[in-house]
Amino acid sequence: MISFEVLGEPKALKRHRMGKGFNYDPSKNDKSDFLWQVKKNAPPAPLDRPIHLKITFSFPRPKSHYGTGKNSTVLKATAPIYHTARPDIDNLIKFVCDALNTVYWKDDSCICLTEALKVYTDGTPKTEVEIITL
Repeated sequence: MISFEVLGEPKALKRHRMGKGFNYDPSKNDKSDFLWQVKKNAPPAPLDRPIHLKITFSFPRPKSHYGTGKNSTVLKATAPIYHTARPDIDNLIKFVCDALNTVYWKDDSCICLTEALKVYTDGTPKTEVEIITL
């Protein structure tokens, strides 16, 4: 089992841009930064067995989740736990899978089971990843 976390607001995969004579990946730099932060946890050789991937995306809470005035640090009782706004969870998963491809596993096709969760956090926003071989 391999587990790690990447601090910072989770990022979603942006759509590739293609045209006559060019192919542009707007997420290229973000994926490189993500991989750079977690490269030390990488296995010696990319995994080529079935993989169970667990990811938790923790987003910062907006100010509207807190009270006002002297209660500005108190969370409202109606504040949600789950993050239901953009970015979409499938684009968040694709970003992580693409960033770790060929370093943590040989190909995305090795991933057989995925669990993903989008939540709010009162602490530091982050992406937590757990890789389990089946």
